[in-house]
Amino acid sequence: MSKVVMADAVSLDGFLADEQDGVGPLHDFYVNGDTPIKGGNDTFYVHFKTSPASARYLDAAWSRIGAMVIGRRLFDTTNGWSGVPVAGDRVFVVTHSVPTDWEFYGTAPFTFVTDGIPSAIAQAKQVAGPDRDVALNGGDVGGQAFAAGLVDELDLALVPVVFGSGKRFFGSFADGPVLLDDPEPVVTADRVTHLRYRVRKG
Repeated sequence: MSKVVMADAVSLDGFLADEQDGVGPLHDFYVNGDTPIKGGNDTFYVHFKTSPASARYLDAAWSRIGAMVIGRRLFDTTNGWSGVPVAGDRVFVVTHSVPTDWEFYGTAPFTFVTDGIPSAIAQAKQVAGPDRDVALNGGDVGGQAFAAGLVDELDLALVPVVFGSGKRFFGSFADGPVLLDDPEPVVTADRVTHLRYRVRKG
């Protein structure tokens, strides 16, 4: 059965970016080694070389992704990765307005969803099928999905840095507590610890 996995690199105090959307050292572990990452999109990750432990973990996680759900802010910040999904077959962008002037509109495998996060996740699950995951970025969209009980697992790349302020992994979510299972697996690597938690339901 397809799982919804909310994933991102985060600081020790729970931020995925600073107030200006800068990630600082949060993504340094993607390029601090000699081992290429093979999972996901080969074109996008061609320059990603990390430690062997991170590469093994990310290869396994990213190769399971069938579709992604992101918010409009990430789409705008990255320009939709120039129309190439980071992983999976299609990206579903939660937005209030469709960017019909985007240069890749109508040709890239991006779907703009204007009727809410549950709809975007449902459509992503259809694309992913029963055997692959739906990846969901952190931030406001991820936090709202988490609050609605739509997230099955959390995948955190915990980086040893304290931001103090910025954009939170869980966005404005404040409806806790929500219990998680113990992390499985726990992978320690150069400048990052990979943690994956199953969300307890009910």
